[in-house]
Amino acid sequence: MIQSKRIDPLLKRAQDHEDEVARDLAERQRMLDTHLSRLDELRRYAEEYASAQMAATSPAQLMNRRAFLDRLDSAVAQQRQTVDTNREKVEAERARLVLASRDKQVLEQLAASYRAQEKV
Repeated sequence: MIQSKRIDPLLKRAQDHEDEVARDLAERQRMLDTHLSRLDELRRYAEEYASAQMAATSPAQLMNRRAFLDRLDSAVAQQRQTVDTNREKVEAERARLVLASRDKQVLEQLAASYRAQEKV
């Protein structure tokens, strides 16, 4: 059997793996974008709420406002952590894609070498 034909199934498998990793990366990136958008919305809302001039007529209203601002700050911090975690996942998927692409490239070069030898 010809060597270049033996490597074709491996090459197809490497291509399928690279495609799968690329899809995973795209999904992780989409999730990161969603979380970034939520973080931006939370930050804007917190800034608008904090800067809004509200006439507080009682100490209880002032305490409620402060408590709500604290909860908003906590939500922003939690969302920021979610963004950071998702950013790390995107970077890990990106690294996996680089490795999968290299593996496929090595097999492509090997197949090309076999084909060149077979022509001689």
